[in-house]
Amino acid sequence: MDLLEQIKERAQKNPQHIVLPEGNEPRTLEAANNVLRDKVAKVTLIGNPDEIMKMAGEKGFSHITRDIIIDPENNPEEGKYANILYELRKNKGMTEEEAHKKTKDPLYLGCLMIKAGDADGELAGARNTTGNVLRPALQIVKTAKGFSCVSGAMIMVCKEKQYGENGVLMFGDVAVLPNPTVDELAQIAVATGNTMKAICGIEPKVAMLSFSTKGSASNELVDRVVAATKKAKEMAPDMKIDGELQADAALVESVASLKAPDSKVAGHANTLVLPSLETGNIAYKLVQRLGGAVAIGPILQGMAAPINDLSRGCSVDDIEKMIAITCNQAIAAKK
Repeated sequence: MDLLEQIKERAQKNPQHIVLPEGNEPRTLEAANNVLRDKVAKVTLIGNPDEIMKMAGEKGFSHITRDIIIDPENNPEEGKYANILYELRKNKGMTEEEAHKKTKDPLYLGCLMIKAGDADGELAGARNTTGNVLRPALQIVKTAKGFSCVSGAMIMVCKEKQYGENGVLMFGDVAVLPNPTVDELAQIAVATGNTMKAICGIEPKVAMLSFSTKGSASNELVDRVVAATKKAKEMAPDMKIDGELQADAALVESVASLKAPDSKVAGHANTLVLPSLETGNIAYKLVQRLGGAVAIGPILQGMAAPINDLSRGCSVDDIEKMIAITCNQAIAAKK
């Protein structure tokens, strides 16, 4: 069974409730129908019920029913959600009237459902920018305990099975923070390790990457990675984390034996933490395009509940995969 099948099966065994704020988006609607058919998740669609049911009927999506749709313009629960939002944001100047208005925004409503305990996770972004998806998430759901930032991880399934865990690697951050501070880089390390465990079921071996291995180069950029490694170990003392390591020292046992012989991570790393968004984005795309690896994600991490962002160029299959991944995050969060 390959990794994606394992992720799907784990979701099927413990179905979670995922809210899809872009309920009338054609790819999202098809993915929701398929996910319901395969019993991967419970789903709520946000949007105009008549419009959604018309689209579902035309496409033959028999698993889309009116009872899983919430109309944000005519929602009997509006008062409950508006009150939650008002209490969260009144110190920021939000009025009760503004809170009611915001509940009509599907992205806000989805997050309010999670905050109220009416859903376990959210997936959006087929029609919305990352900023639009994250803004209500950070205002309502907020970051997880011990975290002050959100980052993005990418699962890389490589053809070369000797790397990572049978070819499976997790890269972070590849999506959110352009130039993380020492504290943020440490949080990215721990969050990416947690994502490896939650989504892939693999014990993380986290390598903090740099152009230096164990003091082979002296530079302020290296110093930042060294300091972040120390903080990450303090945050998660039971997680295997080491750095600073060059990529070959992290991945290749023969190189690790020369450059970092005492490391429990070097040569066996399955979770790679890149020092900046620039390096993270470049690295995963090079591995994907030149190495033929399958890239899955990005997966947002560091939130108090799973909220994931899609590319606006996503396929139906991409959405289905991300729903299953969001379910796996929700299962892990409950543990």
